[in-house]
Amino acid sequence: MSEVAEQTVVSQAAVRAQAAGRVFRTPVGEVHACRAVTLEAHAGELVVVRGPSGSGKTTLLNLLGGLDRPTSGRVELAGTDTAHASEETLLALRRDTVGFVFQSFGLLPVLTAVENVEVPLRIRRTDADERARRVAEALEAVGLADHGRQRPDELSGGQQQRVAIARALVAEPALLIADEPTGQLDSRTAAAVMDLIVEIVHTRGIAAVVATHDPLLVERADRVVALHDGAAVAER
Repeated sequence: MSEVAEQTVVSQAAVRAQAAGRVFRTPVGEVHACRAVTLEAHAGELVVVRGPSGSGKTTLLNLLGGLDRPTSGRVELAGTDTAHASEETLLALRRDTVGFVFQSFGLLPVLTAVENVEVPLRIRRTDADERARRVAEALEAVGLADHGRQRPDELSGGQQQRVAIARALVAEPALLIADEPTGQLDSRTAAAVMDLIVEIVHTRGIAAVVATHDPLLVERADRVVALHDGAAVAER
């Protein structure tokens, strides 16, 4: 590949890690939670990170999403080196570039589905009419157009995760970061949520990095990175 072509490929990556590492210092010594991991995710690509509990999946996602900084190597989020970016820059990147989905759903219990989904837009001070339009479209996309007035405790686990996905997508991020998004769901509901994630990534052209134990999601990934003790041990 020519140097120009290589630069073009790099510029198209929504997120890129190059030998990224993260060391935590504890009273009993250093913990190498992530060891020289290299990966990238492009628009319309689903990258799955798999590995046993404690293998470093969540640490890696935190680095890729700008929630943490690498202590070695490099992570570029929307072309910005997160290790040297200011806190204000990282905050703006997370707000404008990344949508997050967590295993625990992370919905605010006192808010309705509509109100939960519109939180990112309120943070961005989006106009009320535009906010209403985007929230309606996001809930429609996840099949919950008729559940907007319900609070989390009035929704099933699968519905709550769909609300969380709608919230992650409402600001039209370039990158979706999902940490065990089907981990608390039964197999049938997990399959439906998995189908939704795959469809959204491929139809909307969003780059996604998903940590999961779900073998069905692994099978449907465009790329798979396996972690063990914080290091990437295999990829396809």
